[in-house]
Amino acid sequence: MNAPLRIDLLAPMRSVFVSDVHLGSANCHADALADFLQALRCERIYLVGDIFDLWWMSQKRASWGRDHTRIIECLHAMRRDGTEIVYIPGNHDRPIRQFVGMTLPRMTIRRRMVHKAADGRRYLVTHGDEFDGITHFGGWQEWLGDKLYDVILAGNRVQNRARRALGGRYWSLADYIKRQSGAAERYIERYVGACLNDARRRGLDGIISGHIHRPALFERDGLVYANDGDWVESLTAIAEDAQGALSLVRWNRGIEVLKRLPARDAVELFELPRAA
Repeated sequence: MNAPLRIDLLAPMRSVFVSDVHLGSANCHADALADFLQALRCERIYLVGDIFDLWWMSQKRASWGRDHTRIIECLHAMRRDGTEIVYIPGNHDRPIRQFVGMTLPRMTIRRRMVHKAADGRRYLVTHGDEFDGITHFGGWQEWLGDKLYDVILAGNRVQNRARRALGGRYWSLADYIKRQSGAAERYIERYVGACLNDARRRGLDGIISGHIHRPALFERDGLVYANDGDWVESLTAIAEDAQGALSLVRWNRGIEVLKRLPARDAVELFELPRAA
């Protein structure tokens, strides 16, 4: 596998997609996201669900520090500078869905969106929890999986504190463990299939989602599947440039481009679509 392309500052982007931040939980890498947002310049940012972990804050002791507040300050600064913000609540910030349809200055809340890229391709933008009925085991298996995931993330925090102390780079223990599990890989494949089937049914060119904490960017059977990952494990986002090319980017004391999907050859000029 080729090493990721490392750049000091992300060039001005047309659109950026971020999800699964889980602000308020002990697992959120708030410092990394705040640094990423400060380096970011874009016309529109999609917050694709689970930005706040309202479930964690209602069940456990909320974790909130200076970096969590810095994220909110960065988003306000981006909005003041002209960046449009679209918030699509997920399952962990589900109560915010009661405000779907609300429009504030340069900010809207939507259940899902169709994003038209600069090269004309249209993508469904949704958190992805609506596919849970297709992809989950359910019952005690789902409950046990959630508990084990919390334990794995706790181990992830411990080993990365040690790596930082030794001058090492961030590495996701949680992602490594999940990739060794055949059941987890089958779950991911069911999720990808459900996403692409929904995009196909809607007559779209692909889908951009989050929810499963597995960043990805590829094309299958003529449809684009993009998952922006999360900020508890992968520290990733999806970015669209001025030509409509998509990139999977990661923050690792700087911005790395992990994968890139070129824009279509025929580029049509059009006005940036407004949130409907």
